[in-house]
Amino acid sequence: MSGSRSASPTASGRDIIVIGFSAGGVDPLVRLVAEFPADLAAAVFIVHHFPAKSISALPHIVSRAGPLPADHPQHGEGVLPGRIYIAPPNRHMLLGEGRIHLTNGPREHGHRPAVDPLFRTAARVYGARVVGVLLSGTLDDGTEGLLAIKRHHGVTVVQDPAEALYPGMPNSAILEVGVDHVKPVERIGSLLVQLASQPVSHADQDSQLAPLDPPDPAAAGTRALAQEKPSGTPSGLTCPECGGALWEADEAGFLHYRCHVGHAYSEESMLVAQAQRLEAALWSAARSLEEKAELARHLAGRSRRRGLRRSADRFEQSVEEAERGSTELRRLLLRGVSGPPIAPEEAEIVGQADPESSASGDRRR
Repeated sequence: MSGSRSASPTASGRDIIVIGFSAGGVDPLVRLVAEFPADLAAAVFIVHHFPAKSISALPHIVSRAGPLPADHPQHGEGVLPGRIYIAPPNRHMLLGEGRIHLTNGPREHGHRPAVDPLFRTAARVYGARVVGVLLSGTLDDGTEGLLAIKRHHGVTVVQDPAEALYPGMPNSAILEVGVDHVKPVERIGSLLVQLASQPVSHADQDSQLAPLDPPDPAAAGTRALAQEKPSGTPSGLTCPECGGALWEADEAGFLHYRCHVGHAYSEESMLVAQAQRLEAALWSAARSLEEKAELARHLAGRSRRRGLRRSADRFEQSVEEAERGSTELRRLLLRGVSGPPIAPEEAEIVGQADPESSASGDRRR
């Protein structure tokens, strides 16, 4: 990806606003975009963790909340000020030179779309012109991206964790990044409007590091990924998604992991992914034991019908052992190896047949 700055949408202000959120972030987002004027001198890009096969009503909700039109962009669509672009389900949204790129690249933190790829590519291309915003959400997607924005002299903003329904994402950024602004949502909208018209100094504009950055894994093709070893050192761990070796990198004290394919995890998302992998393995083991019990029961009955008492007794003992093991595993699983919570509002922006009802439901909260 090129490191030179685009002339679009403007060359003066902090005119590229990137926003990321997860659970609990719809209501803050709606209140935030309601503060934007119709002539906002910036383009706004939003990533939220969507289920892969969902149908999103979020563009409709956001369009109704304020004067700016919102939509899922098309691959290669040009960037225009006064527009809101929302990543579609199952696609990373990346920024290029005056263009939006959608990719089916490797999941990061278990998500596609993920916040970090948008934030990283915005920082590489637009440098100091970028404002990165994190709202409510669990875990820490967006922290690495805010570090990139900070490194390229952009501005970083997070919702005050005290008011966030799920403060994980804001708290992680505050801890790891040293963000520029921590504000309640009702003050973030006006701040973004102010920053959009605030000239970027020539020193900041000239300080972009994009030509020195390696290819972005979310955007690189198969050949580029095969030729580019992940940064950092071998961790001795394997990728929860593909089983490949993971490299560990430390960026300003923030540990993250990436495999050759490009799947990426922070410390926290790695723990969640490993827990999910363990749960899947335990359910598989429980199923295997139950199948073993069923087969042994069938063989025991067959042996008894044939008068083979010793064989029948041996098979029945196998039934008892397999059922005992399966019961213990089910008790362990029912005590729970859980992932991050799902906010009730997510039902309002995914899988809705009637976007009008989604929007009105959001306004009633």
